Amino acid sequence: MTNTVQVHRVYIKATPERIWDAITQPEWSQKYGYTGLVDFDLKVGGKHRTRPTQAFIDAGMTGDLVDGEVLEVDPPRKLVITWKLLMGIDGMESEPYTTVTYDIEATKTAGTRLTVTHDLTGAPLTAEMVGGVHENIDAGPGENAGGGWAWVLSDLKSLLETGEILVP
Repeated sequence: MTNTVQVHRVYIKATPERIWDAITQPEWSQKYGYTGLVDFDLKVGGKHRTRPTQAFIDAGMTGDLVDGEVLEVDPPRKLVITWKLLMGIDGMESEPYTTVTYDIEATKTAGTRLTVTHDLTGAPLTAEMVGGVHENIDAGPGENAGGGWAWVLSDLKSLLETGEILVP
C-alpha cells in the first residue's frame, strides 16, 4: 500500500455534518484513531495542526503531531489540506508535505460515504505509514503504530455509529 495516491473509503451511518465535526473538532478527534487534538483555521490558507493528547505528552511527545495548510474548504462536503506527520519512523522528517482530501457525500441508501484521498508524491515512508505497512495497532503513544488510514477510518466509523471506539 505504498502507492503515490491512496484512496480509502468507508460508509458511515451518520450525517455529513457529524462526520465533518469528527474530522475538524478536537473534542471528536481526541476520541478515535491516534487521538490527537486537531486545530483547524477553516479557511483557504488557514493553518491546521494536531496537538498531542495527555497520553502522548506522558510518553514524551510534547510537540505537534501533524501540521499543514487548508487548501479548500466546503463544509460539510469537502476539505483539502496539506499534511505532514511530525512523528513516525526515522527519515520521515525529510519528506515533503502531502495532500489529503476528505470527500463527504450523503447517499440515499448507504449512510454517508467518506473518501480520503492521500497524495503521497515524494513521501514513500509516509505512504508506508498511512497505508498500514507498519501495522501495529497495539502500540502505545510514541511507539511506531501504522494501522494507517484504514484503522483510523474504521475507528471513526465505530465511534460515530456506536459511541464506542475499537480499542478502549
